[in-house]
Amino acid sequence: MQDVGVGLYPSMSLLNHSCDPNCVIIFEGYQLLLRSIREIQIGEELTISYIESLMPTSERQKQLKRQYCFECDCCLCQDQEKDAKKLAGEEPAWKEVKDAVNEVKYPKSKEEWEKVLAKCQHLLSSHTSHLPDTNIYQLKLLDCAMDACINLEAWEQALCYGSRTLGPYRLYYPDFHPLRAVQLMRVGKLQYSQGMLPQALGTLKQKPLSGVMCLQNTGSLTSHLKLYITVGVFFFPWTTCCFKKCQAHSCVLPTVLC
Repeated sequence: MQDVGVGLYPSMSLLNHSCDPNCVIIFEGYQLLLRSIREIQIGEELTISYIESLMPTSERQKQLKRQYCFECDCCLCQDQEKDAKKLAGEEPAWKEVKDAVNEVKYPKSKEEWEKVLAKCQHLLSSHTSHLPDTNIYQLKLLDCAMDACINLEAWEQALCYGSRTLGPYRLYYPDFHPLRAVQLMRVGKLQYSQGMLPQALGTLKQKPLSGVMCLQNTGSLTSHLKLYITVGVFFFPWTTCCFKKCQAHSCVLPTVLC
């Protein structure tokens, strides 16, 4: 998450926090919108996460206490079942990866990206048998390596790292979470760039992308994908995406700026 400004939205400030929320906040220009990310039962409270949820319970509790002065007692904090998966693997290994990921600042040059990629590749090869991809710090390392490859235009390597993140993203984020949508779109674009048209279409048709995209019943597979992989400006929370209106179906097709 990157801070890009400050806004005052009184009605949305009434929303309570949950580490396992049923809604997310997105922006369309200056307008703030509340979107559900899973089925909501009648009478169920609408909640959002005030913080990045991809952390173990102890770290989420510390951040909430420090920043918002309360202790969370949501179902995720009470159960803590996912903590074992988030911190799977050998502790010395994930602590080393955690420190390395936290040290990465957004690179501004090709040389800096090359250093980031080299560091990521060294850690990934060193801990192949020590950390599963479901470990949240290993997942963040894979994301970092993917970003480095994209910025260095190493598309095949980027796809390799990105493909490994889809399983953990499915585990930790609900079907219609925008972060899952962004990751699916990134991987789909990379598959398309490598000429993997059937695989790209399969990725782009997955939830949550299937809910915002249209697919024609006629025409070639290539034409379908060219309809998906398009250019414009569209905003998901915490990332920049782009869109182009589909003239035939009057719907918006988002894609991620690599």
